[in-house]
Amino acid sequence: MTDKNAIRAEVDVISEGTDSGEVALPNQVLPRFLYLIPLASRPFFPGQIQPIVLSGEYWTDTMRKVGETDQKLVGLVFTGNIPSQETVPEDFSQVGCVGKILKPSMEDKNIHFICQGDQRFRISRWLSTKAPFLVEAEYPEESSEMNFNDTETKAYALSIITAVKELVQASPLHSEELKRALHYFSPNEPAPLTDFAATLTTATGEELQKVLETLPVLKRMQRVYPLLQKEVEITKLHSEISKDVNTKISQRQRKFFLREQLKTIQEELGISKDDRKSDAEEFEKRMDGLSPPESVSERIKDELNKLSFLERGSQEYAVTRNYLDWMTSVPWRVYSEDKLGIKEARNILDRDHDGLDDVKERIIEFLAVGAYKKEIAGSIMLLVGPPGVGKTSIGRSVADAMGRKFYRFSLGGMRDEAEIKGHRRTYIGSMPGKFVQALKEVKTANPVIMLDEIDKIGASFRGDPASALLEVLDPEQNADFLDHYLDLRVDLSKILFICTANQLDTIPGPLLDRMEVIRLSGYITEEKMKIAKNHLWPRALQKAGIAKGQLKISEAALRLLIEGYACEAGVRKTEKQLLKIVRKSVVQFLEYPTKRISVTVKNIEGFLGKPFF
Repeated sequence: MTDKNAIRAEVDVISEGTDSGEVALPNQVLPRFLYLIPLASRPFFPGQIQPIVLSGEYWTDTMRKVGETDQKLVGLVFTGNIPSQETVPEDFSQVGCVGKILKPSMEDKNIHFICQGDQRFRISRWLSTKAPFLVEAEYPEESSEMNFNDTETKAYALSIITAVKELVQASPLHSEELKRALHYFSPNEPAPLTDFAATLTTATGEELQKVLETLPVLKRMQRVYPLLQKEVEITKLHSEISKDVNTKISQRQRKFFLREQLKTIQEELGISKDDRKSDAEEFEKRMDGLSPPESVSERIKDELNKLSFLERGSQEYAVTRNYLDWMTSVPWRVYSEDKLGIKEARNILDRDHDGLDDVKERIIEFLAVGAYKKEIAGSIMLLVGPPGVGKTSIGRSVADAMGRKFYRFSLGGMRDEAEIKGHRRTYIGSMPGKFVQALKEVKTANPVIMLDEIDKIGASFRGDPASALLEVLDPEQNADFLDHYLDLRVDLSKILFICTANQLDTIPGPLLDRMEVIRLSGYITEEKMKIAKNHLWPRALQKAGIAKGQLKISEAALRLLIEGYACEAGVRKTEKQLLKIVRKSVVQFLEYPTKRISVTVKNIEGFLGKPFF
């Protein structure tokens, strides 16, 4: 008879003996032969009770064989993360756990049952190498060297119990179950206590298999205790993270509920309204102080009606709200009161500027016409002259003399006509043109607007800004200026436009024809002397924080500075040389704080070097 036939005959004998009920009860005499079930995730321990699910396709025969026995015992063996249907004898660990099958059932082609761990066993011989797997088992005893009264064993047992209690406190989810289980274990029974502690950890299957294979209780405790401590630390950290997250969530929820309650209370008391009503009321409130034309009022009413039907989170709502914001920010027919006193205007111009008598006279003539007519209409003046003669500063003085708001922007390098006439509302980030922006900022419809560097305006594929200015700078057309963003007529006729340029050659003819040219020639030496004494030198001292008596410059030195170091039409170089003297003087003041310096013809070369001219 071959070995295979001998094994089959032996199995038949076992089966006959099992069927006849000749097997002793559990915990008294365990069966010599066991059917095996592989466990892929983690091993099973004695005393452990856990549900198990098996595929009915592969393990129905095994469960039928086990069910035919009186004891209904099965061997549970760890196979190292290998799918149960692919296991071979080489995948099974040598040590497993005998388990009793309770309440088996079949659901969705899967076998469900509860298994209760009983005792360790070791595979001594394979009787069937294919499912159902059958082996001959032997049951190792606990180490004979173990002494329950041993001090070290008791110490480990108490440490394990303490760690389990910490785990109970850190993990509220399983606290009742763990508290109940602790009543069944004591330091006098270290073996079941250690196995129970191992089942509480989330250690890997390989680590737990080593615990299962360790028979001496003390060594088993030495393996389990570090795993249990690690589990306690992980659980505490998880608890802290969860607590922190829950605190943040609860705070946000609390704030949300409080806001909702506050909003409801405010609505009940009529204190607050929803966002759309608030926006609409804000725009209507702005309109109370304005006197827009009828066409503008109708457009605003239509847009407000449209706003009331739109969802606040929609893109169309944002576009409509932004449009209404601009529409109600334009000072429709809001004018500042003009100062028509010729004498006061002359005093302001003389205070701010020395020289330029012809320019001052032209401005006084303009104001005189307005005073005689009792109304100052819009006009376009072009100041042409070399750099540094005070073209830009004249604009501020004119606005101050007339009592009007002043707005300045430079046209130098402008290449997009949308800067003048505005963008279409269909574009993202669209805005009105510079003139509507100016009206919004100054909050009056009759300011003084200065267009600096009009001779340096450019042109590109985006359009020709100079051509777009034709409508703005034409007194016959700018009463009905059309801004592309507002898509409404805006009256610019009450604005006083003052343009500046260094030359006339680069200004297009049609644009130049719409402006009144006022030429500013260069200053003579006497005029520069007055400007330097009355304006440039006091301003230079003020910038450096120097007292007037601490640093002085003689009239002869000032004349030498103008004629020898700053020979130009304007006064910019003169101002730069004065600032240079101030800087060199400050260096000396830091070394000698009480020193007083007087700049004369004799020592001016020490500040500025040799004269350039």
